[in-house]
Amino acid sequence: MANVELIMPKMGESIMEATILGWLKQPGDTVEMDEPILEIATDKVDSEVPSPVDGVIKEILFEVDDVVEVGKVIAIITTEAATQVSNDDPTSPVEISVIEEPVEKIAASENIESLTDYSESTRFYSPLVKSIAKAENIGLSELDTISGSGSNGRVTKDDILNYINNRTQKSTVAQSSVKEQIHESNEHITSSKPAVSVNGDVEIIQMDRMRKLIAKHMVDSKRISPHVTSFVEADVTNIVKWRNANKKQFQEKHGEKITFTPIFVEAVAKAIQQFPLINVSVDGDNIIRKKDINIGIATALPTGNLIVPVVKNADQLSLLGITKKVNSLVDKARNNKLSPDDIQNGTFTLTNVGTFGNLSGTPIINQPQVAILSVGAIIKKPAVVETEYGDVIAIRHLMMMSLSYDHRVVDGFLGGSYLRLVADYLEQFDSNQTI
Repeated sequence: MANVELIMPKMGESIMEATILGWLKQPGDTVEMDEPILEIATDKVDSEVPSPVDGVIKEILFEVDDVVEVGKVIAIITTEAATQVSNDDPTSPVEISVIEEPVEKIAASENIESLTDYSESTRFYSPLVKSIAKAENIGLSELDTISGSGSNGRVTKDDILNYINNRTQKSTVAQSSVKEQIHESNEHITSSKPAVSVNGDVEIIQMDRMRKLIAKHMVDSKRISPHVTSFVEADVTNIVKWRNANKKQFQEKHGEKITFTPIFVEAVAKAIQQFPLINVSVDGDNIIRKKDINIGIATALPTGNLIVPVVKNADQLSLLGITKKVNSLVDKARNNKLSPDDIQNGTFTLTNVGTFGNLSGTPIINQPQVAILSVGAIIKKPAVVETEYGDVIAIRHLMMMSLSYDHRVVDGFLGGSYLRLVADYLEQFDSNQTI
């Protein structure tokens, strides 16, 4: 008999933890290889974690609603295997290893009572940090003052242990004064929230899990990246006329509906080839240039929430190929069928606010990317058109486009030039091309 560790899988490039939504199996239950054991959720997708082996659930190490870091052991499975099981594929949804000795559960002691509800904090704290804070009688207000050296200012084990050591060496200072001093020097601590009145005829709506994660993702993006937005207006008359003339035949021939989105994706990918430094991310003082051109498509869900499935290697696909991929991803998103692979490794994002009848918008960058393109509603307008006989005023189909970009690495020249090139590609669309 051997014990197998079930590890919290890595679900995407920027995802460092996941929330346990529910256990499908309990200790003592028999499981088969690839049978789902639990459901987890990240800020991008919900997914099931399957069993890596045939066996029996011996121990569950985390509870429902616990936020668990990637790589943590979440359960122990007893199996008949007598040899080590390994998984060398880092992108696999499950990582396992066989051990011969019982595994000690890493969690807060059940005998330690919580001084406060750490979930009320706007910052993320790992279960280990929370357990240390409880053991050292560190309340939420004091915990929030600790500067974090981890990703996005996260407090690590070393941070809290160093804080505890320094605290014992210094003379006692009133907690309110300590918090005020650290608040002034720590740019990651947010300002006090204004009081919200709940008097009168109001309804209080609790955010669902996905809305909470989206809210945190948006706030983090605005804190990380200094946003700048540029605008252009594109004449997409040729695209509108071509689609109107060919959409019925396109569907009959290929079995796919042709929307404007695949055409936009094609132009975005072509322009990235000319301006590759828009297809990067930032890691400290390093710029990470992405050679793959993976375009995320911001998609509204029936619940009102948002998700961003990704068209991988869009620059290598034909218009038909992009159309099939976009339609498939949108359908899977709206039916909650997206896999972890469908929403990871995006390098640039496209959002279509025109779907809601909006003329334009100033979108928030999808971290760790450095730019996001918004396209607005296509509107008929009178416009000046240059002809061989001189300028004339004609009715044209015009569309506003905006590009929000990270001013740490994308200056106005790069951002504005890229946006203009996307518009040029759309305006130069060949309305005589065959389907």
